[in-house]
Amino acid sequence: MDATPLTRSAPDPTPIEAFLEARHLATASRLGDLMEELGGLPATPDDGAARTQAREILGLLGRDGWYAPIEAQDFRSCCLVREALGAASPLADAVYALQALGSIPLILGGDTAHRDRWVGPAMKGEAMAAFAMTEPEAGSDVASLSTTAVRDGGDYVLNGRKTFISNAGIADFYSVFATMDPELGTRGITCFVIPADTPGLEFAGAQVMSAPHPLGELSLTDCRVPAANVVGAEGKGFKVGMATLDRLRPTVGAAACGMASRALEEALAHAMKRQQFGKPLAGFQIIQEKLGRMYTDLVASRLLVYQAAWRKDTGADRITLEAAVAKAFSTESAQQIVDQAVQIVGGRGVLADHPVDRLYRSVRALRVYEGTTEIQRMITARALIADRRPTGTD
Repeated sequence: MDATPLTRSAPDPTPIEAFLEARHLATASRLGDLMEELGGLPATPDDGAARTQAREILGLLGRDGWYAPIEAQDFRSCCLVREALGAASPLADAVYALQALGSIPLILGGDTAHRDRWVGPAMKGEAMAAFAMTEPEAGSDVASLSTTAVRDGGDYVLNGRKTFISNAGIADFYSVFATMDPELGTRGITCFVIPADTPGLEFAGAQVMSAPHPLGELSLTDCRVPAANVVGAEGKGFKVGMATLDRLRPTVGAAACGMASRALEEALAHAMKRQQFGKPLAGFQIIQEKLGRMYTDLVASRLLVYQAAWRKDTGADRITLEAAVAKAFSTESAQQIVDQAVQIVGGRGVLADHPVDRLYRSVRALRVYEGTTEIQRMITARALIADRRPTGTD
């Protein structure tokens, strides 16, 4: 692989240290070894290999305690971990993200039995989690979920189809969202924890991405789930799901920053080494302008991400606005930074085995999942409008 080695234990805490505490600096100091270990993993040539490697990464991260910040809801630490994983292995970042997405509904709304049965093993890397909300006709419009849950004695019977579900087919349990009554909209949605081997829950097939990422569809056909598997209470699933996303959107931005940081490192190393017209590329003002803009956007993104996570960690009930701004800006900026890195690296940067090409394929999904950029900007605008609206008006 034509790649430069990682030259520092990123993420660098210096630009964001105003939002960090001593424990976060200690976490950052340990991440270099993790990045080196993940960087040594072999490339995954196909979806099957990615699924196998994802299970290996699950155990590796659990062995060394990297899921602990998820259970502790220390979101600045989660951001540091995801930033490092994004730089070293986007597949590892996806594994980490799904352990959080699938487990936090149980941490927020589950009971002791849920946490003992599923959260504990998940935090040790012994059980793989998944978050099953999206459907063929229900993405950003969660209220239009069509998967139904009907009470039948001491059970619920679920029917429906889920799509674009990360870890579909390899997860050990799913946090599944279904409606008790479609006419109630979001007030009818309930969350269930469903073991992967439950009769009626089937892996309906892989959906293969351009970057390694286990993704697929689930079908639920007369899937019988005990009432004890309700997370929270009937009709509270939307609240649990949105609270989960609210907390984790800044960490998506952190992953984007990690990918952007690695792309910038690759571009800078190439520009210093590559000779054209008698001097290094870094000697040309047009390349300097690109590098300067890339770094500036990266620092701005990190500040927004860690400010949002700091707000949550220090007691904010909701960070919907801060999370939306951080995710939108950081993922869009990361896309541009990676694209410019490809431009600077040139022909090598579009070869499938080069890190910037891997990053180019990986970063794109971050602008879509857990709420598209357009949805984040709509959330931001609505918050601004509500803040300016006179009291008592609609």
